[in-house]
This record gives sequence, structure tokens and C-alpha cells, in this order.
Amino acid sequence: MMHSLPDLVWADEPIPELHRPTLIVMLTGWIDAGLGAAGAMEAILEESGARPVAVFADDPYIDFRARRPIMQVRNGLNTALTWEHITLSVGRDLAGHDLLLLHGPEPDMCWNRFRDSIATVATELKVERMVGLGAYPFTSPHTRPCRLSVTTPSADVLSAVPFLRSSVDVPAGMAGVLELALHDRNIPTLSIWVQVPHYVAATPYPAASVALLEALREYTDVVVDGSELRKAAVVESERLEQLVAANDDHLRMLTQLEQLHDASPDLWEGDLRGSVPGTLPGPGLEMRSGEEIAAELERFLRDQP
Repeated sequence: MMHSLPDLVWADEPIPELHRPTLIVMLTGWIDAGLGAAGAMEAILEESGARPVAVFADDPYIDFRARRPIMQVRNGLNTALTWEHITLSVGRDLAGHDLLLLHGPEPDMCWNRFRDSIATVATELKVERMVGLGAYPFTSPHTRPCRLSVTTPSADVLSAVPFLRSSVDVPAGMAGVLELALHDRNIPTLSIWVQVPHYVAATPYPAASVALLEALREYTDVVVDGSELRKAAVVESERLEQLVAANDDHLRMLTQLEQLHDASPDLWEGDLRGSVPGTLPGPGLEMRSGEEIAAELERFLRDQP
């Protein structure tokens, strides 16, 4: 049945027999502060030994004027084009759990058709659960552990995880669409979102990726070590400490962020309309200082080897 789906091009090698696989979704193009979700997915793909089993046809889903292929020019010769593809891969985590990974660009068009195709694949492969990964900027300090929030259509799933709950109106990504579609087919679904300090949201923030991997391990039993991300997080933390320590204004801002973070309740509610994909609102902090530290951070990192 799956091979009859019109927009999927299946690999010649058959799909291995999967035992209750977890479907992990990370599609680029929607909000991903600090590349937290992309970094986590890269680690999952690498450590699980993932291999592609199917690629979606490009033309029904991708607007290549918005996602132009990369042309490789060498001494004036057009040597190759690199295209982005929406890909399904299979892998196995460090504990031997089977994984089905949906990665690549978020579709620009035909969302309902794409949703139905993924729901069919998930049903046919007997997916046990779906987990989406995401990251968004927030007024939080880099000196505190990254907080996590959740979206899910299931009250049972929601009660089983300790992540922050929000009441918001916000434009949806494809992972949110798939949450509902798979939930309607009795497949438990949730998306885990990590908060990234707003002043580093435009640069890679590996601590956010580590937080997502740890959440996957604790609440879905998917085991990915992410050792390279952990090393990068230590290096990034040291760089930020150097930057902040060199400026009294930054020290004061960081202290204020820490106080607000430590005093804020675990439950945050608000209306995010008009806030995405920019900095999300926080508990009453002046945003200008964050923009200033972000600009200085970029200058600082450019000067590093």
C-alpha cells in the first residue's frame, strides 16, 4: 500500500522489518532558534546509522524560488546542483530501538496531501509514537538549564510529561499538523520545544540540542548520546562567559535574566500572535539589551579561530 503513494520515491533496498518504531520529525523552514532542533536531528541521524528509505517528489511540495538549489561553481564551471529533499530514513538508537526519521525542508505546498501520506506510512509501519522537535527564542539566561515545553492533542500524553504548558495562538508548523493527523489514527504524538536565550537565537546553541536529546531519552526511551554536541555546548558556554565578563552592562543584563528566570513560574501563558518567528515575549524584560548582546556576540565569535 505504501509503495502506491504517488509522491514517494522508495529506495531499491527494502525497508527492514521495524519493531514499534518511534517517528521523529524535524523539518527545516519553521522556527528553530539556535538550530536546536536541527542539531538534535543531525545527531540522531548520525548515531542511529540512519539510511534513507524514501524521498518525496520535489515539485508538488517545494517552492524552489524560496529554497533555491545550491549551484557549485568551480573556476567558472557549473559542476553540480545540490537540492533539498524531504526524506524518510530508518535507523536504530543506542538501545536498539527502531526509529523512523522525517527530515529535510518543510513542504511549501500541498500540506493536506503530505499529512495524509505521512499518516498512511506511520499506520502501515506500525509507528508506536511520533515526536516533533523544535526550538524557540525566549528571555532566558544561558547560565540556566534550557527549559522545555510541549504540544500534544492527547490529555493522556500531556499528563505523562513534566514540560511547560502554554496557552497560545501561533502559526502552525507541519509537526503540529502531523500531531493531529496521527492522533486521529490512535498514534500518541507530542512535540518537545526547547527555549533558547534570545540573544543567541541567531547562532548555533548546542545546549538546546542536548536538552532535546535528554528529553527524548527520559520520556520516550530514545537513546542518543550527542557527545559532540555536549563538547560544543561547553565551548559555547565558555565563549559566552568571556563575552559577558568583559562588559558590565552585559553582566547586569545577565543578572536580571537570572532573577527573572528563577522567579518565574513553571507555567507561562500568553498570546504569541505576531511574535513568531521573532523573539517571544518574556516576563517584562526590555528587549533592547538582548539585541545589543546578540550583536556583540556575533562580533566576538567572528574574531575567534
